Amino acid sequence: MTGINPLLTRRAAMAGLAAMPLASCAGAAGGVRAPAPAAGAASLDAIAGRKGRRFGSAIAAGNPAGPTVQNAAYAALVKSECGLVVAENEMKWQALRPGPEAFDFARADAIVAWARHEGLEVRGHTLLWHRPQWFPAWLNSYDFGASPAREAERLLTTHIRTVAGRYRDTIASWDVVNEAIDHDARGLMKTSLSRALGSAEDTIDLAFRTARDVLPGAQLVYNDYMSWEPQHRDHCTDVLRLLEALKKRGTPVDALGIQSHIEIMAIDPATGVGPYAEREWRAFLDEVTGMGLRLLVTEFDVKDRALPSDIAVRDAKVADYARRYMDVMLDYGAHLDDIVAWGMVDRFNWLQYFGPAKRADGLPVRGTPYDDDYRAKPLREAIAGALAAV
Repeated sequence: MTGINPLLTRRAAMAGLAAMPLASCAGAAGGVRAPAPAAGAASLDAIAGRKGRRFGSAIAAGNPAGPTVQNAAYAALVKSECGLVVAENEMKWQALRPGPEAFDFARADAIVAWARHEGLEVRGHTLLWHRPQWFPAWLNSYDFGASPAREAERLLTTHIRTVAGRYRDTIASWDVVNEAIDHDARGLMKTSLSRALGSAEDTIDLAFRTARDVLPGAQLVYNDYMSWEPQHRDHCTDVLRLLEALKKRGTPVDALGIQSHIEIMAIDPATGVGPYAEREWRAFLDEVTGMGLRLLVTEFDVKDRALPSDIAVRDAKVADYARRYMDVMLDYGAHLDDIVAWGMVDRFNWLQYFGPAKRADGLPVRGTPYDDDYRAKPLREAIAGALAAV
């Protein structure tokens, strides 16, 4: 969109979603009905568990009408389908760190307490979102003093030790660094922390090494938003360059988190969906796994703006496109761990508020496994089918 930073818009929508006043969910008032795809059907997590992996979802805290632990209908759906949850925003610096010497864990603790009570596991997201627009305002303008490297090291290591240490008995997989690539410069993003420390490389290395020191047995993940569409080629190249450099320096990174906000940008006559670059995507995954890194699908959903308005047609094509993508990812099953949706119900998915994902016809994006009324969609069955086929 002209004049708008797509990443900023995308993340602004996501960051504001939990606090946005949403209408009450159909079926939520007057009692919670148990959402289920079909009588006796196995949950997505149970199907995933047959091969030793977990299926999960992002969830929030606070707004009882949103995708939160306080929304009884949404919580029931998550419990019925998932074995794993991740805080959508509540464990990011903006939420946890209101000031240089202050932490606020109320919302993050609420998610963790709910998950533990319900027997669900928790992923950590994220110890360092390496982009200035997602730093707290105080950090972007912080005076690092006469010894900037020492002060930057103190701020970063204190954050990671405090946050990771608080949840060390609950969270075994962390997105340590999130989205570190500057796409315009085709290199690493520069931030107030990286300038004070000396370089982005030093900052990222320090984040991973500190996380390893606090969490010697945890899975440490670099997380980013590439997927298999042709427009992500350069991004994939840049991510490979970053991962290769981390491995060369001995930085303790264990896995790549592939966000997988997959997108149907146009109708490809050859496939009826797409377009997608499967050969190049497999080559990328081969490079990543060839470094000895694990894979995770960390933020899955589908952008459907190029599809017709007819819901039946649209849902069928979304399911088809997602099944093709999941089949490829699950071909790497020996390297693939968790699969996490970025929300389970359409009305709560951040794509509804992300400008570049909005549909020209004004209709809601239908990119999650369940519709606004908590009914399973063909996308849910496509995910289940892919998981069951491996």
